[in-house]
Amino acid sequence: VELYDFGVTDDGTLYYAKELLDGIDLESLVKRFGPMHPGRVLRLLAGVASSLAEAHDLGLVHRDIKPANVYLCRVGIELDFPKLLDFGLVKPRVIAAEGPVSLAGTVSGSPGYIAPEHAMGQPLDGRADLYSLGCVMYFLLTGKRVFHRTTKQSLLEAHRTEDPMPPSLRAPEREIPDAVEAIVMSLLSRDRERRPASARHLLRLVEEARAVCPPWTRTDAYAWWSAHLGVETKPELAL
Repeated sequence: VELYDFGVTDDGTLYYAKELLDGIDLESLVKRFGPMHPGRVLRLLAGVASSLAEAHDLGLVHRDIKPANVYLCRVGIELDFPKLLDFGLVKPRVIAAEGPVSLAGTVSGSPGYIAPEHAMGQPLDGRADLYSLGCVMYFLLTGKRVFHRTTKQSLLEAHRTEDPMPPSLRAPEREIPDAVEAIVMSLLSRDRERRPASARHLLRLVEEARAVCPPWTRTDAYAWWSAHLGVETKPELAL
């Protein structure tokens, strides 16, 4: 998110000014409108992976990737532009490696989207963010979380010890292409060595999958925003 200005007022209050986002977060989108078209999920995945690649190149680990922290925006004439939010838990890799557990003794981050190594208090790198992104992708495709448990502790235990059900079996009424499911399951490997090696690696996998999957076009995006969010669009701009 663009940060335009920051400082301290005369009375000592810290302030900052950032861009106003026009759109909807992915948690709200799925709850209101249901699971997303696989081609659209791939398009969003590419955008978020690009953001993570930039952060990881700077040595940062986000640690709280979840649908509510991805905002789908209108930026100029572009629609379906994803913005990755809430870097409040971000830490440099060296600090993340030394202190993945909060002072209160509880694991930071959102339990429904947390990597197994994070749940176990192990050192973290960018592959923890990729696991969380896999959880987000699963939710976008099926409308369901990878694991559903009644307590935070049992949810963390599921991430540590259980393999997820493929999304095509979890939501058999959905047509989820094999190439898309393959990316999801690779991201959700409990062994981080078996996940994509980096966000840049993930971007290559997404491009390969987009080449063989039903596309989500700019025209599709314009039609969706017009129908569901009441955004007045000019069809000719989508061409």
